[in-house]
Amino acid sequence: MKFLTGCTLDYWIPGLSTFVFNVSANATEHQRVLSERLLLEPEVTPEEFVSESGNRYHRFTLSHGYLRLRYDAEVESVPSLEDPQTIGTCTPDDVPLATLPYLLPSRYCQSDQLMRLAYREFSRYPRGYEQVNAICNWIYANVDYLAGTSTPLTSAFDTATARAGVCRDFAHLGIAFCRAVNVPARFVSGYAYTLQPPDFHAVFEAWLGDRWYVFDPTRRIVPENLVRIGVGRDAADVSFALIFGPAQMTGMNVYADAAQTITGPAHTRQSSAAVCSA
Repeated sequence: MKFLTGCTLDYWIPGLSTFVFNVSANATEHQRVLSERLLLEPEVTPEEFVSESGNRYHRFTLSHGYLRLRYDAEVESVPSLEDPQTIGTCTPDDVPLATLPYLLPSRYCQSDQLMRLAYREFSRYPRGYEQVNAICNWIYANVDYLAGTSTPLTSAFDTATARAGVCRDFAHLGIAFCRAVNVPARFVSGYAYTLQPPDFHAVFEAWLGDRWYVFDPTRRIVPENLVRIGVGRDAADVSFALIFGPAQMTGMNVYADAAQTITGPAHTRQSSAAVCSA
């Protein structure tokens, strides 16, 4: 599957501001960036950095005026679909130590504060894919997807209490529940084909058996339609824009289109296949 995707971001800069953008598609075993371009107005040469997880950052500083960032890419997605019944389980004594940060509480995913609820709701399910999918089903059934009901400060604990949020909040709650039952989980940002209205989208990955698998508790897209941008402990690690200074966003446009005809099932409550991401 090939996707044409990207974004346009506009800012007003009243004073010296440093920007760190994370909007470029991630190159992984299952995702290839065929072509891309990053245009900045005014023209500036950003410092580039690629993290160990593959997140791609661009940093630069402007003193005043207007900024427009335009990113466009053609990306080929080669997802690995597996039968959930064949996926292994994991316990804290056998997961790779590299996944340890994704077992611990983080700023937006206070798994330590949600353990009682998580064990009451999910301990009866067999460990592995069935348990994580039960977590997604619970979030889908018990949390309303409502724009404007959360802020950049909303945490998983807040979402579990308010029972409303957007994709970022759904992902944080899924991650926190997974960690509460000792399943490593991490936040994933991306562009999403078929998402309405178009926007950056958030899902999460859980470590099961010997690799990461993608889950979307909002059920607004199928995971195969996600073009990955970045991964981290939570949204604090993969914000599409970090701004140090008084700059203010004045406009945003995000798009994700199919570069070829795509056929397949619509999103459903119970996934028929698991999407392997690494």
